[in-house]
Amino acid sequence: MPMRYLVAALFVLAGCGGSTEPAELMSWPDLTSRPLPTPTETLRYAEHDSGIVDVWLPDGEGPHPVVVMIHGGCWQKAIADRTLMNYAAEDLRQRGLAVWNIEYRGVDEEGGGYPGTFNDVAAAIEYLRKAPDEMNLSERQILGFGHSAGGHLLVWAASRRNLPKDSPLYKGSPYPIDVAINSGGLADLQLSKAVTLPSCLRDIETALIGDRADAYRDTSPTEFMPPMSIVYSVNGEQDGIAPPSLGEAFTDRINGAGGSASFKLVPNTGHVELISPGTDAWEVQAQLLTFHANAVD
Repeated sequence: MPMRYLVAALFVLAGCGGSTEPAELMSWPDLTSRPLPTPTETLRYAEHDSGIVDVWLPDGEGPHPVVVMIHGGCWQKAIADRTLMNYAAEDLRQRGLAVWNIEYRGVDEEGGGYPGTFNDVAAAIEYLRKAPDEMNLSERQILGFGHSAGGHLLVWAASRRNLPKDSPLYKGSPYPIDVAINSGGLADLQLSKAVTLPSCLRDIETALIGDRADAYRDTSPTEFMPPMSIVYSVNGEQDGIAPPSLGEAFTDRINGAGGSASFKLVPNTGHVELISPGTDAWEVQAQLLTFHANAVD
């Protein structure tokens, strides 16, 4: 069966075919008041304080499929760090997936912004090449999950082989990401700035992308398409941070550029549900990741 039909079937099975009655949306304390899981191990990929990655290893010897995970928080450490993703990472670990949950410098940290934030993300992903042998991580297919601002950084990483060669962010032969889930992502910076909270992007955009001509050309993935990944944009119908129009438009842009992308709208869902195990929105995405992890080449 062609991949597109398998994925469509998965969306139907996991895809929230229940009641369309309005539901009360989750708040951040609904997630963060849960007991916080802890990773298996923490590695250091750079000397600065944020140069770390948490590794979540499933039970068993492996080899373990790997999910690169990138947190959001409007690119600001004062809003969120990698531990916000611990709940989702533990859920994936229990499903048999290893998680490579990266930290990076926000625009509100020394060395963050342009180019530091982007270089951190690239370096943390490249560090997979140096993962200890005893972790037995499979390189057969690398999956990615990025939420909110992390969706932008994930798709940026998955597209960076197309960066202009004169960009300080360009590096040859980047570590490939095969499947990327852009979860409530702000991947298109230009479009996102017009619809998300001013404090989330407009107010910090210069720090994020630099005060220079053509700053989007190496920071907003819409400017250097298509990604090397299959990209799924998953959006909550009631998400006020990343409205569904962002995921729809981004999907169209990728497909129009010759890439491979799909869009999923999840009803009765805001921004928090997307990374909260136990919700329909999370289940859609977790099943997508496990599906691709177990797919036969």
